[in-house]
Amino acid sequence: MRGTTRSWWGWGNVEDAVTGREREELTRRTAELLPGADLTVHEAPPVESFGVGRSRIQAPPSLAPIVSEDVRDRLAHSHGQAFRDVVRALLGRLPHVPDLVVRPASEQQVVDVLEWCGDAGVAVVPFGGGSSVVGGVEPRVGDGYAGAVSLDLGAMDRVLEVDRTSRAALVQAGVFGPHLEEQLRPQGYTLRFFPQSFEFSTLGGWLATRAGGHFATRLTHVDDLAESLRVVTPRGVVESRRLPASGAGPSPDRMFLGSEGALGVITQAWVRLQDRPRWRAGASVGFADHDAGVRAVRALSQSGLDPANCRLLDPVEAFVNAGSPTAVLVLGFESADHPVDAWLDRALELCRDHGGTLSEPPRRTDAAGRSARTGTADAWRDSFLRMPYRRDALAAQGMIVETFETACTWDRFDALRASVDAAARDALRRVGAEGVVTCRFTHVYPDGPAPYFGIYAAGRWGSTVEQWDEIKRAVSEALVTGGATITHHHAVGRDHRPWYDRQRPDLFADVLRAGKAVLDPAGILNPGVLVDPLRPGAVTSPPGT
Repeated sequence: MRGTTRSWWGWGNVEDAVTGREREELTRRTAELLPGADLTVHEAPPVESFGVGRSRIQAPPSLAPIVSEDVRDRLAHSHGQAFRDVVRALLGRLPHVPDLVVRPASEQQVVDVLEWCGDAGVAVVPFGGGSSVVGGVEPRVGDGYAGAVSLDLGAMDRVLEVDRTSRAALVQAGVFGPHLEEQLRPQGYTLRFFPQSFEFSTLGGWLATRAGGHFATRLTHVDDLAESLRVVTPRGVVESRRLPASGAGPSPDRMFLGSEGALGVITQAWVRLQDRPRWRAGASVGFADHDAGVRAVRALSQSGLDPANCRLLDPVEAFVNAGSPTAVLVLGFESADHPVDAWLDRALELCRDHGGTLSEPPRRTDAAGRSARTGTADAWRDSFLRMPYRRDALAAQGMIVETFETACTWDRFDALRASVDAAARDALRRVGAEGVVTCRFTHVYPDGPAPYFGIYAAGRWGSTVEQWDEIKRAVSEALVTGGATITHHHAVGRDHRPWYDRQRPDLFADVLRAGKAVLDPAGILNPGVLVDPLRPGAVTSPPGT
């Protein structure tokens, strides 16, 4: 296996960064889209230039073997992977750096860390894989704490048990996506959960943020794959019972799913597995009229066909990432049990009813491990996997490249799309950035889609964070005002707090604060995420507000 080095400032592996001809081609296409853009390349500053001081705190001797004070390690754990995180690192602006990075190798060590931090008044920020794009792993905790530690569970990465009868597995929370699948593959199983961050995120992170996977319908959120959770809180361990379903009151699992480390640290979970698929069928459908494509996808989502992939790209998104001049629907079916040709045939019939056309024949396969993607779908997939790396490359060239994801009911979509587009364009004008707004569906449900809006704009180097914050505020307002959610699968973190506070019922917020006070009486767990911190002097105001 080739050696790789994780980037301390940007996405993924250093060896996979955009360079050479790929960068030249990316720059050329960007210049065509935005002819006035200044695409000068800016390099990341050296780690030494950040002037990171010594830790303000010292762990007890019993924890010393799992503690790191290395400056590069601390910087890498000081931020997530949002556009603003990447640009701030490029500009040398990372003011919130953890004092220590702590890597427990057992649940008992997690217990010991929480006990020490509770007694010492030290904030604990669970890290997962660090792929948060909403400030969820940033130790932006204020002066109400003696210090802050980043809790990295990467050493707890094993599949502990597989129940073949029930088709479930007990898995430690620190396992990264590829290593999880490596452990399941010999037994013919898969979790079938592939977010874009799959390579660089963990099971615990998925559960704590209610992450969404790549598949468009049915079992789209990790919630649906969680059978039971085990969580360490400052007050003790909470473990739910393994059950396929239960009507026994509010679910304890649901309390911790999406809690973002503010109520406890998920250490392991029983998860529902799938047999590895054998039969696949896919097609790329073009729509000259994007609105007709939307209607086709709504018909598909309400048909009961449950495609694995049902990703509609608007014309700009299709051009930027798949080279297509029209809107494109990337459609796919798969099964471990039976051929799926009939499902694809019926789906294509529905698409044709709404004006959809095929520029290339569908692909079908009955060989495990083989793809059924078409040429356009292959182009989209390759672009999808490279998107974060290309985002970093463009961010280093003064571009504003970022996304908003949400969900709404079908009856609201047309108005929401128009209001988001208008809000984004107005904000682009206010900040003096020329750009385009794109839209694609990542997930679809019978009652509504999950639109994913993209911004590609020519920013001013040195000001792109502030420009982005203005755009972010404007679009977030449009989402919440339009009856959509502030996030479909990216979580709340610190950056979405103002709009999450407005989306949730006030009495529910009171209940959540009360639960936080019971489980985390010292207020050390990820302060400011979901609710205000319990300790005086802590600050949680999101960026740009």
